[in-house]
Amino acid sequence: MAAPLLVLSLGYGKVGAGVLVALFAFTQIFLSLPAGRFADRHGLKRPVGLAIIAATTGVGLAAMWPIYPVLCVSALLVGGAIGGATIALQRHVGRAAQTPTQLKQVFSWLSIAPAASNFLGPFAAGLVIDHFGFRAAFAMLAALPLLAWFLVRTARELPNEDVRPAHTETAWGLLREPGFRRLLLMNWCFSSSWDLHGFMVPVLGHDRGLSATVIGSILGAFAISAVLIRVVIPTIADRLHEWALITAAVAATGVLFLIYPLAESPLTMAACSAMIGIALGTVQPMILSMLHQMTPRHRHGEALAIRLVSLNLSSVAMPVMFGVLGGLLGATGLFWMMGLTIVATSRLGYGLRNIGEHGADH
Repeated sequence: MAAPLLVLSLGYGKVGAGVLVALFAFTQIFLSLPAGRFADRHGLKRPVGLAIIAATTGVGLAAMWPIYPVLCVSALLVGGAIGGATIALQRHVGRAAQTPTQLKQVFSWLSIAPAASNFLGPFAAGLVIDHFGFRAAFAMLAALPLLAWFLVRTARELPNEDVRPAHTETAWGLLREPGFRRLLLMNWCFSSSWDLHGFMVPVLGHDRGLSATVIGSILGAFAISAVLIRVVIPTIADRLHEWALITAAVAATGVLFLIYPLAESPLTMAACSAMIGIALGTVQPMILSMLHQMTPRHRHGEALAIRLVSLNLSSVAMPVMFGVLGGLLGATGLFWMMGLTIVATSRLGYGLRNIGEHGADH
């Protein structure tokens, strides 16, 4: 939130903000597959340690020189760090689970952390920006990756006895599986919805004259809802069907996007954000559970990397598209266009019915 708001305040407009947001995903397009193979070889701590160094450096640069070119470099560093750490953590947690129910449970627990950070980050950054400025906000955020190292350094590495040093096919060979391709398309709906909300809420709030604290609180309502639903999922995981939950959640998100521009006050905007958070908060754990069930254990890192590449190819293009279309159609037109597209795409979820408990070589 802090970086796009700074870019808007510097006068670069919606397109400049969209380009900056896209750069957070750009590095991951090229680094995800090497990061996935690196995690398959080295486990958890080494990839996460390198990611922490990159993230702290990136945000620290923004704190020292809060200008557009430096913000672009910071976005590249932080984006790459997020990708590497995400793959290593998701791989580690997926390998620790033994059953489909455990997969849904552990990925729901794991996904609570980024959802919580999506509340704490925007809310704290908004307060600091309003009271102390953008430099102070970036300095605060630069310290957070260092805290991550103290939390991960005592984690127990899992054995890599089933990792095969050479594959008979490239990582992209996984895309020959129809279910894997369909799951990636549904994941695109989830990611595009998340990106649209994260990008357009600050833009809409800026257009309506809302303060950074209020915008951060609206985004915080989204994040809190995503956290709460992910707390609930592990307690009912054995009664959930991944494909049904993914389909319903994506369709509901599309409908909520059609309603969102009609929410005029900050309170009604926060209510819509909370409902979108509930819908989208259910999707990621289910997708990760299905992905681990349909791919061999020795290729989990690669499968997670392909998922991340597909998401970030979208995340590079979508914010730029949001910026351009937002300028042409306005925020309302963009929300309505994306809402209709997401509702239509949600029907792909019915093709996932036969995937889940019958996944391969878990």
